[in-house]
Amino acid sequence: MKAEKQIILGALDCFAPGFLAQGMWAHPADRTADFNNLSYWTDYARLLESGLFDLLFLADTVGVYDVFGGSREAALRLGVQVPINDPFVLIAALAGATGNLGLAATGNLLYEPPYLFARRLSTLDHLTGGRVGWNIVTGILASGAKAFGRDLMGHDERYDFGDEFMEIVYRLWEHSWDDDAVVQDRARQIFTRPDRVHEVAFHGRHLQMSGIHLTAPSPQRTPVLFQAGASGRGKQFAARHAECMFVNGTSRASLARAVADMHQALAAQGRRPDQVRILAGLTVIVADTQAQAREKQEAFRAAASAEATLVHASGGLGVDLSRYPYDGEIEYSETDANRTLMENLTRQPDGSRVTIRQVAENMSLSSRNLLIVGDADSVAQEMIAIVAETGIDGFNLARVLMPDSLEDFVRLVVPRLQERGAYKTEYRPGTLREKLGLGEGARIAANHYGRHLGQEGDVAG
Repeated sequence: MKAEKQIILGALDCFAPGFLAQGMWAHPADRTADFNNLSYWTDYARLLESGLFDLLFLADTVGVYDVFGGSREAALRLGVQVPINDPFVLIAALAGATGNLGLAATGNLLYEPPYLFARRLSTLDHLTGGRVGWNIVTGILASGAKAFGRDLMGHDERYDFGDEFMEIVYRLWEHSWDDDAVVQDRARQIFTRPDRVHEVAFHGRHLQMSGIHLTAPSPQRTPVLFQAGASGRGKQFAARHAECMFVNGTSRASLARAVADMHQALAAQGRRPDQVRILAGLTVIVADTQAQAREKQEAFRAAASAEATLVHASGGLGVDLSRYPYDGEIEYSETDANRTLMENLTRQPDGSRVTIRQVAENMSLSSRNLLIVGDADSVAQEMIAIVAETGIDGFNLARVLMPDSLEDFVRLVVPRLQERGAYKTEYRPGTLREKLGLGEGARIAANHYGRHLGQEGDVAG
């Protein structure tokens, strides 16, 4: 099958020993236990650049997965996204080790002061030459809120808070400094023209601020914005703000539905489908032959931790799965955690519900991502077919073993995708936004919500 468009590829990971392939840090061939060493990450980033990956995407969690058993004990014992380090610090370290790779990280806006967060992202955008992206999240873990002396906000209220946060950072990034503010005139000893720098004032129900942005305009001004909202309120938030959207699904039909829903939400915000890139989570197990790939899969399943999988799922659902019989079905309940995950596990298209055993066995290696197992030709064909049939633009690839999973993918699958015209043979020049074909040059599009805000604004309430 020849491709109709080139696939965007990100590598999805976490600055922690355990991520989606639960318990695989303990595998004797895995290097993830070295995650505190900078050389681990510079090797990782250079491997991705050798495979022309568009970005390294670092997920993050504020809080501990302590729902399972009502305790954080299992998460700590099994390394379920704890310990976990600050991904934005890592981006700064990787800036000098790479030249084209996009560097994106999750930032939870509930726990960040918008004024300082805006400066941090602008600083990183300068240091990377405009290769920074931000995955906007509002958090799902009550333990994170407790660590800040708060109760977790209700699901929809978190997005209301997020809209106010975004209003502030947009005004700082896009409207505080004019393009010609910095002149660096040595003769007249004028670094910045004061009349070209404007104060931002915002007074909302949740947030207030007044001041100028502390950082001069960076190459992109606003980092490339990622989001994964899939609930009704989440889709509205994503359609307003995101330039890259993440969708999860284990079938082509579910991905196609998610893409159609998002396109509808974009239209309601006055945006076009070609102004965003939609990426699906993907795990690939590839080998020289189909039989070898299946053998790998079975060996990985045997090594994965069912308990760690349930710890992770319990945190996502906001429901203690240890209270259910192992072959019992998960019952729907309204929580302020991940409502989309709850819907997916309790309201299947055929009316069935997923059992605890099925979660433990089927989500241990790939979580809610697509899983493709096979030789290089079959994996490439499957990826191309998924893009063609669902309308997604590419994938966020999560490894099982580090670095074997990514080395195998770069060695085996990337050349097959290139042979079929489905993957680039060199990087585009420019910033991350330009490499992804988004916006207008390095800037967010003129019709993007953040671009046409005024310098000052008040929100009633």
